[in-house]
Amino acid sequence: YKLQMDIIRLDFKSGLEALLKANPIRAIFLGVRIGDPTAVGQEQFSPSSPGWPPFMRVNPVLDWSYRDVWAFLLACKVPYCSLYDRGYTSIGSIHDTVPNALLCRSESSSSEDKFRPAYLLSDGRLERAGRAKKLISQSSSVICNGLRSDDVNLQSMFTASVIAVGDEILFGTVEDRMGSILCRKLHLIGWAVAHIAVTRNDIDSVAEEVERQKSRNDMVFIYGGVGPLPSDVTVAGVAKAFGVRMAPDEEFEEYLRHLIGERCTGHRNEMAQLPEGITELWHHEKLSVPLIKCQNVIILTATNIDELDEEWNCLIELMKSNGLLAITEPFVLKRLSTTLSDVEAAQPLSEMCFEFPDLFIGGYRESRKDPLIISFKGKDKGRISAAAEALCNKFHPGAFSEID
Repeated sequence: YKLQMDIIRLDFKSGLEALLKANPIRAIFLGVRIGDPTAVGQEQFSPSSPGWPPFMRVNPVLDWSYRDVWAFLLACKVPYCSLYDRGYTSIGSIHDTVPNALLCRSESSSSEDKFRPAYLLSDGRLERAGRAKKLISQSSSVICNGLRSDDVNLQSMFTASVIAVGDEILFGTVEDRMGSILCRKLHLIGWAVAHIAVTRNDIDSVAEEVERQKSRNDMVFIYGGVGPLPSDVTVAGVAKAFGVRMAPDEEFEEYLRHLIGERCTGHRNEMAQLPEGITELWHHEKLSVPLIKCQNVIILTATNIDELDEEWNCLIELMKSNGLLAITEPFVLKRLSTTLSDVEAAQPLSEMCFEFPDLFIGGYRESRKDPLIISFKGKDKGRISAAAEALCNKFHPGAFSEID
């Protein structure tokens, strides 16, 4: 490109400070687009973030789509990295970048000609499908029994968050049964549920909750508040959490048109607006409309248990085929019942939590008059049996009985 290059051997923030101190620069052109992780909350002109050196960020291609970029590069014959001709659609570091599987030529026997070029990707929303995803739980400590544990078994555990949207739940008008069912389904595929929440039918409330949970968990499942009513704000809240706009999706609108007729056209096509640049539609023959996935957030449209069962089965099938869902050993549950008081059981249970940090150990009562139930949950039956036996040995024989 015949550009003058200045090389600064500092970390990014320090280098930027040195650059602005040495030169009278007030604005910097950037190549970010909506949907990029660094584009959250930005407009065409956006001041630098708090805590960073002051300058104006200028984003001339912020609204360009994937197709816009390739139309420009090809029409103007702009030189580009040769990896794009070998199936790469989004290039990061050598550790997290692979060819986009959607461009694979199934009929090709040659390794060099196995992938089509990047400009042939039909759905630009899947541009980042060639980035290997790092799962949060593989690199962070897990809190179990109130303790932060570095146990290897816990480190490989995947975590999910469940969010329900609905004023009706918060007012007590309806009971949220889907949350507990979804937790059980996740435990059956070996996932731990780190958080479950109910939020108001309010875009900001949804956005704040999604923003908190999407960065802490491998997957976020959200349901309720999806539809044409003014109170249905879930999709818009997800868009705001990622800092992207809502935009019409022709493919999704076509599905809605088949489902509800021409009422989904003209000024009534709000239901066909989805988060721009981050949405993937997952099709399944048993579902009337595709599932909506926005990066690591899954938007469920189910309104009852039967619909949830059907959506979940389709989701598992789709995520298995896409290689995006790791199904591990399911959790095993063992429960003991005792007439001991909470005060008598408290100290021995605390000791058990330290002795078995790889297990989830807890206690509860159905009511104040009912027996105390001690639950052991984990993935190693041997460890669970050992923990139950160790607890029984701390008391007189017959103090505990096992519940089926």
